[in-house]
Amino acid sequence: MSMENLLDQPFVHWMSSGAQDGDIVLASRIRLARNLEGIPFPQRANGEQLSQVVSQLKSSLCDLNSNEQSDYMFIDLEKLPLLERLVLVEKHIISPDHAREASNRAILVKQDTTVSIMVNEEDHLRIQCLMPGLNLVKAFTSANQVDDIIENKHALAFNEELGYLTSCPTNLGTGLRASVMVHLPALVLTGQINRIVNAVIQLGLTVRGLYGEGTEAVGNIFQISNQLTLGFTEQEIIDNLYSVVKQVVDHERTARGGLYADTTDMLVDRVWRAYGTLKYARSISGQEALALLSDVRMGYELGIINEGSHCNFNELMVITRPNFLQKMSDCPELSGNERKKLRAQIIREKLTNKD
Repeated sequence: MSMENLLDQPFVHWMSSGAQDGDIVLASRIRLARNLEGIPFPQRANGEQLSQVVSQLKSSLCDLNSNEQSDYMFIDLEKLPLLERLVLVEKHIISPDHAREASNRAILVKQDTTVSIMVNEEDHLRIQCLMPGLNLVKAFTSANQVDDIIENKHALAFNEELGYLTSCPTNLGTGLRASVMVHLPALVLTGQINRIVNAVIQLGLTVRGLYGEGTEAVGNIFQISNQLTLGFTEQEIIDNLYSVVKQVVDHERTARGGLYADTTDMLVDRVWRAYGTLKYARSISGQEALALLSDVRMGYELGIINEGSHCNFNELMVITRPNFLQKMSDCPELSGNERKKLRAQIIREKLTNKD
């Protein structure tokens, strides 16, 4: 994938269909927080020190690309306008925090977009692997391979008692943050979501919105992740998250089945109304689009609608976001109304092309 395709094409690997529990689990992510030894953490480092981190990580390109199946791009965030950085956030390539500050920041991205390494985010580097469906083990294996390559080349901040040293104390130890992005419309519709979220939190996990910490759960999409890394092995963290997510998936499937059995006409009507609005609307907001896409995706999974696909609706999640829309347009800056019209037009075309 070229730099242009990375920014212009909505599809990335985590949107692929056919993965385990892909009807409910959109993607699995493993993120490893690491820091270079002898250099202050990004919040305390000066410009020269941050630049040194960028240079050192850029020098890892040859090592990362030594495997014939790997092909990484180095992207200097200072050379990307804010709009393009925010597009990368909407595609889950980088975090919102990484996009806001571009000075002495960079990313290394694998061509298939499964791996991205954020340089000078909260830590010197954050190795992220994103896989479709419930695929935590494969994501960890991939992220761990990258971690080994980096650690063979660079001395990392590590303490025998505390493990990997990180900017945030909650990441001490393994530095591992595992998360799963789930679509839970039936639990929301049946009013069970608060009980499920509270139960998940009591099990030592956290629940966040579409783009992680500090974001809303729009489109009935939530991220479930571990809270602590110190005192746990990587396997324990992954096993615990996997077990809890499987229970959440079972609850969502049960809720969907109950909705379909108890309120068939109402549910079918809701799904087709959502589909009809998306297919024929001439103006639509981002929030409304995601809410309607959520209903349509559930309808697809329940067999109410036979048009479209997982990839189709996952792509629309990105296409309907404000920054991606702006990037697609020929206008220097879209007004709110122009954005709503363009969003509706693109959704109509996408759905029509799949009929």
